[in-house]
Amino acid sequence: MGKYLLILVSILICHSCNQNTETETQQIAYDPTRDYIKPIPGKDEIIENALIKRGEVLISYSSCYDCHKSENRSKGPSFQDISKRYPINQIYIDHLARKIISGGTGAWVYPVMTPHPNIRFEDAQAMAAYILSNKNQ
Repeated sequence: MGKYLLILVSILICHSCNQNTETETQQIAYDPTRDYIKPIPGKDEIIENALIKRGEVLISYSSCYDCHKSENRSKGPSFQDISKRYPINQIYIDHLARKIISGGTGAWVYPVMTPHPNIRFEDAQAMAAYILSNKNQ
């Protein structure tokens, strides 16, 4: 009798543990509308206007607008939302330049960003500088 009581108590404990786990999982389920931008703290630096203008021209002649818009989400995040996430400084300009060239996944809960391996790093930096310059618009 004691053996069956021990088994019954073990089953009840395991069942209650599983219920708590399911509830916790439901509470922490990912909500793509929450924390969409996830800003990264950091100080903004001044970017040269010539670099920003060059980036704007490069983007206008690229396929960026197939997936991104200036102000509203499309297939990918808007340039304005990207600029709200990252501080305007060389570290993030370089980071975004590498993302432009190599592509990426998961940062914005969107499909894969197509890689652009034919874009030179310096051009990708100018494009990233232009994107980050949208922060104050």
